[in-house]
Amino acid sequence: MKDVAMQIPSYQDMLDAHDRIRPHIRLTPVRVSDYLNELTGAQLFFKCENFQEPGAFKVRGASNAVFGLSEEQAKLGVATHSSGNHASCLSYAAMLRGIPCNVVMPRTAPQAKKDTVRRYVGRITECEPSTSSREETFARVQAETGGDFVHPYNDPRVIAGQGTCSKELIEQTDGLDIVVAPIGGGGMISGTCLTLSTLAPETQVIAAEPETADDAYRSFKAGRIIADDAPKSVADGLLVPLKDLTWHFVSNHVAQIYTASEQEIVEAMKLIWKHLRVVAEPSSAVPLATILKNSAAFRGKRVGIIITGGNVDLDRLPWNN
Repeated sequence: MKDVAMQIPSYQDMLDAHDRIRPHIRLTPVRVSDYLNELTGAQLFFKCENFQEPGAFKVRGASNAVFGLSEEQAKLGVATHSSGNHASCLSYAAMLRGIPCNVVMPRTAPQAKKDTVRRYVGRITECEPSTSSREETFARVQAETGGDFVHPYNDPRVIAGQGTCSKELIEQTDGLDIVVAPIGGGGMISGTCLTLSTLAPETQVIAAEPETADDAYRSFKAGRIIADDAPKSVADGLLVPLKDLTWHFVSNHVAQIYTASEQEIVEAMKLIWKHLRVVAEPSSAVPLATILKNSAAFRGKRVGIIITGGNVDLDRLPWNN
């Protein structure tokens, strides 16, 4: 735990990250819907990170890691493992800096996410859809390339970068009672906790997770990390376990974790497409699904929701399967 404490990013790290990445990211808009406000009984503010150039919030943490490398460190490039969005965002940031990026992705990752990685000149090595296969394959790839490992979420540079999203959200909405974000490995939630615990300590942080991949919920209840090796959910971006750094933020700052069924996630995804008129991937719909399911906890509140990504395979929409 001592080693972990030494790596925990600070609020100043988040501010430094925002200065570093501002030229490489977009200030994404906040959308509202009268219909969704009426449906939930809350004032909902959707931070549209799906409008980032690579289509996901993870460009924040990836850019902070890539542009924080020294010239010497950058020569060998970067490497990571990811189900998709971190891979594409790290490839994008590496392309901007002109350095190589090697990524390990599950063979079952959506084709849209693989296409995005390749568009940004990332080199893909496929693995089986399990945490163990992902980590074993990555160890081999990194040994071969020597690139700087940018973990998709258990990395202080990444967490500091993700924390810039909630900073913007608070500034764009003049304050919130609650912020809800999806949770898989916990990078976005950790960044949200990092920022709000200083910037807006009165704002609750709530995490949203699929019922069929609820290891963060079970960890939260048990008071220790519980990791599943190969969970399945339509929310493909949320199928990885918490790690030591993200567990620090979840266990110390998250107020509650709610879960939603696969059908509830798909229905919430439809509502976002229809009433916000934006493309959100299934993982991004989990927060709205949990708010609809637990409406009493949110009624009358000002609630920020982070739409984490919009990289969807349009030929395999979940309501057509």
